[in-house]
Amino acid sequence: MTTSMASSAELDAAPPAPAPAAPGAEAALPAAAPEPGPRVPEECGVLTRGFNLWYGDFQALVDVSACIKPRRITALIGPSGCGKTTLLRSFNRMNERFTGVRTSGEISILGKNILDPDVSLIELRKAVGMVFQRPNPLPLSIYENMVFGLRIHGGAGRASRAGERETVEKALREVFLWDAVKDRLGARATELQLEQQQKLCIARLLPLKPEILLMDEPCSALDAEATEAVEELLDGLRSRYTIVIVTHNMAQARRVSDDCLFMLSGRLVEQSPTAELFVNPRDKRTEEYIQGRYG
Repeated sequence: MTTSMASSAELDAAPPAPAPAAPGAEAALPAAAPEPGPRVPEECGVLTRGFNLWYGDFQALVDVSACIKPRRITALIGPSGCGKTTLLRSFNRMNERFTGVRTSGEISILGKNILDPDVSLIELRKAVGMVFQRPNPLPLSIYENMVFGLRIHGGAGRASRAGERETVEKALREVFLWDAVKDRLGARATELQLEQQQKLCIARLLPLKPEILLMDEPCSALDAEATEAVEELLDGLRSRYTIVIVTHNMAQARRVSDDCLFMLSGRLVEQSPTAELFVNPRDKRTEEYIQGRYG
């Protein structure tokens, strides 16, 4: 799945091998076969049930159960070290790149528990793309950045040159970048302004047709004008993708998100529609955080 800082699929071109499965049993997302246990509610794009994660002996996430609704923007908020980025990375199993990580519980995406041993990490990371804090396009041309993931994952069904260019144009238009770069697709992507680089990193996810976009503080390296441009882009994408964003900026969370999850010390404290959480939080700890009393 293509991402900023190179895609997580690109970074994991040779991911750790999953546990052996019966021939032909490897499941891409979405999986056709039903999983055992309770059905995933249809209103959840991402569902966690009793999810725990440890880095060695340190437990970073504790019994997290949450429902992230599809085709909406959900903000993960909380003080530094609360576990929000760890949770975000769990949605495409990026934490497994670190030594000593272990998990328990369940994360279901598109009706499939992604912690099952038959899940292909390559396919998972195509369906669940990630954009990182600081834009980091590949040191290639704008065009080559856009088609890098397509060429890796296209296989025998790789599009023609004309079809490839049409896909690139469509994705760049979707992030409002086409008009700015259409006459210089051969220029190095690293020469773009930071705002444009971040838009490019979002755009190159889209040809892989992800269902979910994960964004880890995507505006933290941008100035106010560039932040506004990226937020406008997110507003345009919300009806087509399930977007989960980590942010320390409470004003940004209020502006861009439909729902909020407040985390503290690795636990999910409260999940509510954004307007409700900021106006009438149910938990005293949530109220104190959004009022700036700590964090």
